[in-house]
Amino acid sequence: MTARILCTARIFPATRAVLAPLGTLDHPATDEPWCDTTLRARLRDAEAVMAFMTDRVDQAFLDAAPRLRILACALKGYDNIDVAAAQARGVQVSIVPDLLTAPTAELAIALTLGLARHLRAGDAAVRAGFAGWRPSLYGLGLDGALVAILGLGRLGSAIAQRLSGFGCRLVGVDAAQDAPGVRRLPLEAALLGADVVINALPLTPATRGLIGAEELALLPSHALLVNIGRGSTLRETAVLDALQADRLGGYAADVFEMEDWALPDRPRAIAPGLLAHPRTLFSPHLGSATVTARLAIEARAAANIIDVLEGRPARDALATG
Repeated sequence: MTARILCTARIFPATRAVLAPLGTLDHPATDEPWCDTTLRARLRDAEAVMAFMTDRVDQAFLDAAPRLRILACALKGYDNIDVAAAQARGVQVSIVPDLLTAPTAELAIALTLGLARHLRAGDAAVRAGFAGWRPSLYGLGLDGALVAILGLGRLGSAIAQRLSGFGCRLVGVDAAQDAPGVRRLPLEAALLGADVVINALPLTPATRGLIGAEELALLPSHALLVNIGRGSTLRETAVLDALQADRLGGYAADVFEMEDWALPDRPRAIAPGLLAHPRTLFSPHLGSATVTARLAIEARAAANIIDVLEGRPARDALATG
């Protein structure tokens, strides 16, 4: 077999070892993705592409890849992929199954605790010269706190499961799903009185901008907001306004509006005021960034590529519309 396989991000040696015997394997040598010009040129002969979060697969991408047979996405959420356009050209599109949920739920807890207990400010205080305990940086404990989880799918349910041992009261917002130990409420009712709100929503037309100024105004001024779902499910400008007006206790995020490549009107950068605000805590989209999880994700995406190149349907192919 002499297929040409393209991976749009740097991959593990173990993944390279699996794919290299199938033909010619190409991938970036560093953590930075190729520029559009370089990517388009490399797509020309590609029969299989392993795609990542940095990609926007649209008509232009597909036009540049006339030989493409399988787009194996090393991710679960695929709002940056024009699945219908790919399938219309006979390209199978696969995602990974439930391999990202556990590490992303863990990070949600880490961001919540870090924000609630002022770990960013505490770390800075120690590094500036620690003279011993002082009566400062009192934060929010989760024991007895009311935590609202937006989205009770696999991720929201996993977050709820991990929070169940902290002694907090759990409410959730979801139109169709329940989670054990979580009382389901409408959005407005869940926000009223919440000490912590954790957003685990996927990006859809219905969820885009769901949390804006009106919704934030329902929260108590001490409330903490954590975004682990998708950046554009809330309005970052509204978050910044609420923080600056002391109507929000703090904001933590692993995802940002500027990352949602499929939205042409997305911000091109995170607002400087949000980055500079002292009551914020950020991580650079690390939800699935454990070695174990990423190895498993790449291995599963590689298995989908092998399926197609050996003449079988991809095991995780999305259904055609």
